[in-house]
Amino acid sequence: MAVIALVSAKGSPGVTTAALAFTLTWPGHCVLAECDPAGGTVQAGYLAGALPADRGIRELAVAELRGEDLHQKWWQQLVDLQPPKLQRLLLPGITDPVQSGTLRQVWERLAEFFIQLEYTSPSFDVILDCGRLAAPNTPWPLLHRADAVLLVMRPSLPQMASAVPVLRTLRNQLIDHGVGTTSLGLLLTGPGDQPARVVTQELHNPVVVTLPNDPRTAHVLGHGGHVRMNSPLMRAAAAAHPYLVNHVQTRRAALQARATGIDSGVAQL
Repeated sequence: MAVIALVSAKGSPGVTTAALAFTLTWPGHCVLAECDPAGGTVQAGYLAGALPADRGIRELAVAELRGEDLHQKWWQQLVDLQPPKLQRLLLPGITDPVQSGTLRQVWERLAEFFIQLEYTSPSFDVILDCGRLAAPNTPWPLLHRADAVLLVMRPSLPQMASAVPVLRTLRNQLIDHGVGTTSLGLLLTGPGDQPARVVTQELHNPVVVTLPNDPRTAHVLGHGGHVRMNSPLMRAAAAAHPYLVNHVQTRRAALQARATGIDSGVAQL
């Protein structure tokens, strides 16, 4: 496993809720990085503002711009979501969309840094909450480098219609940057009336994970309180891990096959 990016088309279909549910049920070491250029919400929402807003991705970006070692700054910017385990962590996002201009200058470097966390000790998987693609200063370098890019949407006709141009943009971006589209998938969550097979057929993209409509748990994840780990949403998030692993492995196998083919072609020349 490595880097999983969650994005949305429009509205608020539950990107942060899904990302937080995955993080709190992750079987290994995991970091939820709030990379939404519109601003992060976990610290003010789920954590109910219990911690001072003096740490997070902006401080990491400033350190990079100053030429400082990101690894030295890394642990200072994290929040332990289930203390004192240091297993499921949060990298808080910016508090003001204006600050996204600073992030735009270092998205590429942050993408490289997140990728390398898989090879540190302990090894960390990274879940990226990238918010809406329509927001200014979209973190495209993160999406280009992610092992999985999941468009979060409700299984409804209006959401499917909104997803069409977004998926087109994502495909074009990934192809233009030479990484192919095997990272791209769908994450269905919340209320809707369309079965997953129909969504897959109409949008020409696989549904990787489906999370149930669980308003009570979603409210707790968005506003704070005690999370019942046996709730429908949290049980589904935990059960989703093998599907995410399979999606990442399929993606990496495709990239490896492609690299091998290119190497063989060069050798023949």
